[in-house]
Amino acid sequence: MKQIHIIHHPRRIFLKSTALGLAACAFPGGINRVLAASSGGGKTLVVYFSWPETLTAHNMTEEEENSTVVINGKVLGNTQYVAMVIAEATGAELFRIEPLKPYPMEHKPLIAQAKNEQRRNYRPVMAKPLENLQRYDTIFLGYPNWWADLPMILYTFLEQHDLSGKTVIPFSTHGGSGFSGTIHTIADLQPKATVVRDGYTVDRDVVAEAAPQVIDWVKQVA
Repeated sequence: MKQIHIIHHPRRIFLKSTALGLAACAFPGGINRVLAASSGGGKTLVVYFSWPETLTAHNMTEEEENSTVVINGKVLGNTQYVAMVIAEATGAELFRIEPLKPYPMEHKPLIAQAKNEQRRNYRPVMAKPLENLQRYDTIFLGYPNWWADLPMILYTFLEQHDLSGKTVIPFSTHGGSGFSGTIHTIADLQPKATVVRDGYTVDRDVVAEAAPQVIDWVKQVA
């Protein structure tokens, strides 16, 4: 396997280097196969929103490192990494929620825009809707915790897609706040779905070494 090359912050170097070994467990078919995924059969879907603050693996700032996991030189957002572990563990398809107008990658402009959206109760437009929703019985739903709330584009997704009759399993990444009240928010927005309260949430400082815990959790809830 190739080495991960990360500069800055010894603890983050350890965590992200460890991610490569965990990927061998989480992605037995190879990380590149998962990165190329996926559309195929199946009734489980992993839906996620993730926004890494850089796509360049070298010379990251502390904020960029906090938002990413790097495997084989490929930069993944924290939530994206967890989503891929879940998809590999379950054989699920992946759907990434993306805004029609991309968020900035620079830390301060991103924070300013996201906070402004939250203050205004704004609904960002999605780049594309999730199609063929009827195919899926179980949906893992992933997102970062932004100021004790869902990112506003998650509200867009949940208000525009009817998940009635489906099992929704939340997972999140955070900087110390856990889920906050986001699982209750999902349940309120999708009252006819079965929202699993025993979701999985992981701190951004340890997300790169979390694959075994993610897999163990999936075995319990899936």
